[in-house]
Amino acid sequence: MYRNFFKRILDFNVALLLLLLLSPILLFAIIGLFFANSGKPFFVQQRPGQHGKIFTIVKFKTMNDKKDQNGHLLSDAERLTSIGRFVRKTSLDELPQLFNVVKGDMSLIGPRPLLVQYLPLYNEHQRKRHAVRPGITGWAQVNGRNAISWQQKFDYDVWYTENISLKLDAVIVWKTIQKVIKREGISGEAVATAEPFKGN
Repeated sequence: MYRNFFKRILDFNVALLLLLLLSPILLFAIIGLFFANSGKPFFVQQRPGQHGKIFTIVKFKTMNDKKDQNGHLLSDAERLTSIGRFVRKTSLDELPQLFNVVKGDMSLIGPRPLLVQYLPLYNEHQRKRHAVRPGITGWAQVNGRNAISWQQKFDYDVWYTENISLKLDAVIVWKTIQKVIKREGISGEAVATAEPFKGN
């Protein structure tokens, strides 16, 4: 009952309430990132959701679009702006996804929506992560986030889809708050973002 009915109702109401309560912080981030990223405070990208259905995710843009002399984008670490680093460390970059939750593309809790190009790389076990709506935070995020291996992430994601409950979601919310305060697992060792998934 919770998985198929109450979880969506809870998602909608909590996301809407958070958008109202956090609107001053959202406005502050939008203004700061607008100037840091040449008028582009938002990052939008196609991501696969429940059952692999593609949707457009919205996040705060933490990296600029600076390129080298050959016209290629600089590395993630070089493009990460000062305010972008702060926004990422405090996980404020995830807040615009509350709009995705209200719309129904995402849940507050669930496997993180990854890149579309990863879809053909999954094995049968890993594809099970798409049995539910993707989330802003999830079991993998509170158990290492970008600091763990891809295999560990997928194992955590699939385990979550098979064990969804109100109690588990409450535990994940509490652990997420702790992670944000401690700023743990933001990125892999010595990199600005996680390494890309290259298949099994």
